[in-house]
Amino acid sequence: MTAVALDRRLTPANDRIALESLRGVIERPAYTPGRPVRLTAPLSDLCRAPDGPRDRQVNFGADLTMLDEQDGWSFVQAAQDGYCGWLPAGDLGQVSSVITHRVRAPATHIYPEPNMKRRELMGLSLGARLSVTDMKDGFARLAQGGWVPLQHISERPAEDPASIAETLIGTPYLWGGNSRAGIDCSGLAQAALTACAVACPGDSDMQEAAFPHVSGDIRRNDLLFWPGHVALALDGERMIHATAFAMAVIIEPIAHAIARIDTSGQGPFLGARRPSLAATGAFP
Repeated sequence: MTAVALDRRLTPANDRIALESLRGVIERPAYTPGRPVRLTAPLSDLCRAPDGPRDRQVNFGADLTMLDEQDGWSFVQAAQDGYCGWLPAGDLGQVSSVITHRVRAPATHIYPEPNMKRRELMGLSLGARLSVTDMKDGFARLAQGGWVPLQHISERPAEDPASIAETLIGTPYLWGGNSRAGIDCSGLAQAALTACAVACPGDSDMQEAAFPHVSGDIRRNDLLFWPGHVALALDGERMIHATAFAMAVIIEPIAHAIARIDTSGQGPFLGARRPSLAATGAFP
């Protein structure tokens, strides 16, 4: 079999096994059709190897295909963006209910009953996917148990990615992060776009390749790129990004960022890309 160069991040295969659809494309000792699973933990690191470095994260309610298990870890591929990696097997559960809503607030809580004074069961982040079975007293009941405030969820996508990104101002920078607890540049771009049902890859190089180049003035919701970095334009002069420079999500003048990044040796500015805001991804 001829060797094929595939992006490790998007290839549902490890050294032991590959997804059945890759039979004849790459050679592995075994192949599997995979098993559908869903994330039941609030947040889980998607790691390069069992207990290895984090590549990305997946949020509560994420649908995944599980291919392999090893030493308490599961090798999965995320349905949302195709990203592959290892996460703790205990963070996974069965796909037993239909997803109806997403968390639209930067963060929220699950309560044991529809009462904000009760001690919360867990916290959730923007983009968490929920199966709502009932509504009562300003709360939504979840299929797996617990209640979430109605103000924090939606069954319809948002319309403006930049507005979504602005709700995360001040979120601490976290390499590979995808949540209100910590987020990186590509995680912020993906969170903002997927909240609007616009399909978006997980890493900045993938995002740069996914959207058409802009040959003109920068507009709101354009993605701005540097080597290994992405920001989201708020208008022709300002941008929002998760940056290690501030270790947080901040708003910064575009011209200032271009000059600062060039001076640091992390440039050059690679230009802008323009996602179509027509819904192309799944929602909820």
